[in-house]
Amino acid sequence: MSYLNNQVGYRDELLATRSIIKKENYCLLEPDGLVKNRIPGYSQCDVTILGSPAMGASFADYLVTANPGGRNDSIGGEGIESFLYVIEGKVNVKNADTEAELSVGGYMFSPAGETLSFVNNGKEPAKLYVYRRRYEKLDGFDARTVVGNVNEMDWIPYEGMENCFIKDLLPSGSDWGFDMNMHILKFNLGASHGYIETHIQEHGMYFLSGKGMYRVDDEWIPVQKGDYLFLDAYCPQACYAVGREEDFTYIYSKDCNREVAL
Repeated sequence: MSYLNNQVGYRDELLATRSIIKKENYCLLEPDGLVKNRIPGYSQCDVTILGSPAMGASFADYLVTANPGGRNDSIGGEGIESFLYVIEGKVNVKNADTEAELSVGGYMFSPAGETLSFVNNGKEPAKLYVYRRRYEKLDGFDARTVVGNVNEMDWIPYEGMENCFIKDLLPSGSDWGFDMNMHILKFNLGASHGYIETHIQEHGMYFLSGKGMYRVDDEWIPVQKGDYLFLDAYCPQACYAVGREEDFTYIYSKDCNREVAL
């Protein structure tokens, strides 16, 4: 067994974890105890599965360390849309119509039917967040490839608040072809949501910096950089940024733009 934090053998401390698993409600995964998975297609990569249908999610997302020479040429494909975000390092990405080099904050969305590939041609590891979801087709509309970098985007005040900001990575707000979006939220220290949300959309969240207290269902739980949180449909949710130094930021997925399936 290989672990994300590379810790093996006995420890001096009592066995404990902050992870909380409540399938089809919410799940918190802290890095400690997460395993590296062998996934077909990933070469010279360390892959940890985060959210999945086994958890209750309609998607799957991963934390990937692409070592020098690391690659995958088969993400997404028929019926599956995919998204890749660079947390650390650099990778080259491409699909049928686009090729780009992504550095920290860079991302690529590849629509269903097009395979996304990446390769790390550098000498240092690259840390990636990878997302896959089955596309919900809407007659007359199609998604398209999107490439960008969040560091070239302006922060937008979140719901009129002066200490909370958002970046929308995909154009789902204006294009019915997209059935999901990726966002980055940033809370300055002491900032919070304006209310406890309860909605049909589910989220997969990877925390990029800082610390927070997150209200999920009827509990307040501490989260921090490196944690992962899955929130299922209708799970009450909100957070506060806490700590002394870093802003609290996270990237998260959200399904949207589709009728309720009956």
